[in-house]
Amino acid sequence: MPLDATTRSGGTAVVAALAVPEPVAVPAVGLAGRCTRLLLSPWSRFSLLVALLAGAATTVLVFEPQRLLADGWPPHLGGAAAALVFAVAYGLCTVAFVPRPLLNLAAGALFGSQLGLGAAVAGTVLGAGLSFGLGRILGQDALRPLLRGRLLTAADGQLSRHGFRSMLAVRLFPGVPFQAANYCAAISRMGWLPFLLATALGAIPNTAAYVVAGARASTPTSPAFLIAMACIALPALAGAVVAWRKRHHLRGR
Repeated sequence: MPLDATTRSGGTAVVAALAVPEPVAVPAVGLAGRCTRLLLSPWSRFSLLVALLAGAATTVLVFEPQRLLADGWPPHLGGAAAALVFAVAYGLCTVAFVPRPLLNLAAGALFGSQLGLGAAVAGTVLGAGLSFGLGRILGQDALRPLLRGRLLTAADGQLSRHGFRSMLAVRLFPGVPFQAANYCAAISRMGWLPFLLATALGAIPNTAAYVVAGARASTPTSPAFLIAMACIALPALAGAVVAWRKRHHLRGR
């Protein structure tokens, strides 16, 4: 009896037919999936960060919550509880770009030198942590690819490799904008712990000067007030001189 193709091949044709996998259906990406990817994209998150900061700044301009810190503190709060609430309000106000010197003066005027310093430093760390978290979650993925310039690359490398000492130097150096330092650190690969610890330690000298000045503002001729004002003015003057002397070096780069 003549053998057909299947018999002559020893049944390989049947085996090959059985071994061919069926095509896997790839689910089509619907409108919901595309919208989700768009909303979670780096530039969408960065746009959300810009919108949040703009909204916070607008709220401060319209409602002026810093006035509550300075002269409208709730009368039923006092002592450590009031200082804790003040620290939380301080942190939120710094995220909304309220100048820290005003908040530090208010801390000294409301709570005195010691308790006011504790509340101001705690608020500084809280505000820095909130800004760092917002920048890390919403802005890092969008902005890191833009770090192509020489100065930006050098700053990113310094913050990423030597996070604690770099941020400590930034906090101690007068004139560096608080929020700018927070978001630059967030875009880098600096860790949370070095950032917060360096912020807490580096903020103490400048914050203490403003808090003492606020606490002794009623006696502007007292030695404590004069020393505090000198501690504010002299570092600022030194920072301006260093920046002026380094301007040609920065332009050369």
